[in-house]
Amino acid sequence: MAETKARIDLRCFTYIDVLQPQTAGFLGTVSRGYHPLKGQASLFIEVAPGMDINLVTDAALKNTTCTPSMLEVERHFGVVELHDYDQGQVRAAGDAILASLGLTMEQRLKPVVVSEETITGITGYHSQIVNRMRHGNFIEEGYVLYVLETHPAGYALLATNEAEKAAKIDVLEFQTIGAFGRVYLGGTEEEIAQAARAAVAALHEVTGRENKVKVDTN
Repeated sequence: MAETKARIDLRCFTYIDVLQPQTAGFLGTVSRGYHPLKGQASLFIEVAPGMDINLVTDAALKNTTCTPSMLEVERHFGVVELHDYDQGQVRAAGDAILASLGLTMEQRLKPVVVSEETITGITGYHSQIVNRMRHGNFIEEGYVLYVLETHPAGYALLATNEAEKAAKIDVLEFQTIGAFGRVYLGGTEEEIAQAARAAVAALHEVTGRENKVKVDTN
């Protein structure tokens, strides 16, 4: 077992009970590891400093059968996604990671909804430029575009998966790395309203230490 460091900041720690088809498929387009499949359970972790994500990964892989799809190291943050069909193994990975770091789940940062935007009747040129940047499904002219911004970034995965559970929407893009996470969804007004409620509710249910990031109240 690699030596752990007490200075690790646990920014995001979230379980996904059942990966939804689009969410799992999207992860496969942006990850360089062992792609997750729909129906698998998942664990997403973000720490600072970024290099210490290797300690997190080491603890999980030496103690469980979980496999990683995403392992990214930035200057400030590092992230890893782990998955398995056995939810017990995913939970065990989380336990092993927390034990190795000397932390509890309640020491993670609580997610904050930084901003939300809902654009109805999206124009053709707007839909085309969104489609150029997305890794998931397309959005057609006339549909509704929903954008959710989270902090820390990793909780964008939880928000997306819960949105897909709640409504028949198109997952266009979600970004789980960086200073903020972002979720882009498309669909009808009713579908987007249902998905947005589910995504925000899931984030509000996550417990942890106080997050003092500034929120857009405009």
